[in-house]
Amino acid sequence: MHEKTRRAMLGTGIAAAGSGLLAACGSPGPHPRTAGHDGMDSNAMGAPARAGAPAEGAPAEYISPHGPEVAATEQRRGPGPVRTFRLTATATTLDIGARKVASWAYEDQVPGQEIRVTAGDTIALTLANNLPQPTTLHWHGIRLRNDMDGVPGVTQRPVKTGAAFDYRFTAFYPGTYWVHPHSGVQLDRGLYAPLIVEDPKEPLKYDKEWVVVLDDWLDGVGGRTPDTELERLGGGKGGHSMGDEGERAAEGAAKGTAAGAAKRAAARPAAPKKAAPAAPMESELLGGHAGDVTYPYYLVNGRSPESPQVFRAKRGDRIRIRLINAGGDTAFRVALGGHRMTVTHTDGYPVVPAKTDALLLGMGERYDVLVTVKDGIFPLAVLAEGKGRSAMAVLRTRGKSPVKFPRPKELDGELLTADRLKAAEDVRLTPKEPDRIIRMRLTGSMRRYDWAINGRPYDPAQRYPVRAGERVRISFINGTDMWHPMHLHGHTFGLPDGGPRKDTTILRPHHKVNVDLDADNPGLWMVHCHNVYHSESGMMTILGYQK
Repeated sequence: MHEKTRRAMLGTGIAAAGSGLLAACGSPGPHPRTAGHDGMDSNAMGAPARAGAPAEGAPAEYISPHGPEVAATEQRRGPGPVRTFRLTATATTLDIGARKVASWAYEDQVPGQEIRVTAGDTIALTLANNLPQPTTLHWHGIRLRNDMDGVPGVTQRPVKTGAAFDYRFTAFYPGTYWVHPHSGVQLDRGLYAPLIVEDPKEPLKYDKEWVVVLDDWLDGVGGRTPDTELERLGGGKGGHSMGDEGERAAEGAAKGTAAGAAKRAAARPAAPKKAAPAAPMESELLGGHAGDVTYPYYLVNGRSPESPQVFRAKRGDRIRIRLINAGGDTAFRVALGGHRMTVTHTDGYPVVPAKTDALLLGMGERYDVLVTVKDGIFPLAVLAEGKGRSAMAVLRTRGKSPVKFPRPKELDGELLTADRLKAAEDVRLTPKEPDRIIRMRLTGSMRRYDWAINGRPYDPAQRYPVRAGERVRISFINGTDMWHPMHLHGHTFGLPDGGPRKDTTILRPHHKVNVDLDADNPGLWMVHCHNVYHSESGMMTILGYQK
């Protein structure tokens, strides 16, 4: 499904689905169906400010996702050839290999059909919502215009059942990205698809390319859904939903009122009568506890290991593999049996090439690797880190008969993590002292399931202020006993000491990571843990550009 030859990919037109866009998307200006948050004030540097709260000194409004500053930034990127797509989110039945499950997906398949464009193209995509809940589409890792970021209650109103929304922006930076909802725990269903932005001046040489999407799966198995799982984890508290809740925020409804709380409680699905049995999930690599959720299946490109996807190649072929972790609660360790991999990119940006036997991917992370194929049949082995289960795909140069594979030694060989990589020289951040330091301490516990940032659960009215042109340092301090993959929307940051450019970084328990970014994309941008159950329980906040 996701295998393409090099010749087929480059120099050809993009297959486009769907009909024309609404007239509102014909210009780079504000989208008429979205609602911004203007007139926000901030307080001291590095501290969260609440919308409408008095500031220290002169008040400073925040740039709206639909403001002229956002439109001007997009104008400077310049419009390119328009590539038109359509995604329909719908309830469906999916065949994941081991069984069929009732879930939600894009165009009745998982992963959804890949979106592939060339850097400089304008993406024009219509999202049609046939789900029983409101939804949105977030473009993970893309440095795009703020009003297209897909965060309900912040950058747009949720797309209601039966409605559609038109996303339009310039895909300026090449790389491996993906799309998924940013509404509640919808991500942990089948709602995700790869997004590949090709480099028109691609420096890498290879014969074939594979897109490999990793996932953990529980939806539709034994009566479980991501919503009932969140209820179980939170002891019946539910989460900070960005679906209907996001719409209420966009409409300016007061949060925390008794009437609002009663309405949210009535709308929540009932928790399972029996809590899922706790299983030991420990990983030394992740610093202890590996995850909160025990999944019955782990998938590679939507297939369980009972019926894996098969990639075919010839001996000596040079293959580019784009790896995407679309999981909800699982880090994956990945290795190709009988081969070493050369890492060329992480989170879309090139790195100084590094050889390894295995890779670790937290939720939301992506890696591009090159391999030179040997003759034979080999497993692309995917270990659910700390959870004692695995998934796989198969590489074949010959034969069709099924094969049982032992655990490849590469899984236990040299393992590469992002902190060991260096950014390629042409994308490395210029060393500079930060103009602003924002400290984000990750707080909460597995027992109380009260995940937050600086002790504050998510509130869309709070912002951490920055100004355009600043070098900003976010100091992530993990004060919890759990690891967290922290993700920043609309930007990339540099890891310390010339480290790689990324948008998602793993924080081990009781560790600190400083990341630097250039504030060059105005608007209101989410910062959150990419464990969907942690973020939905409160571990997210907003970085806001001041006027």
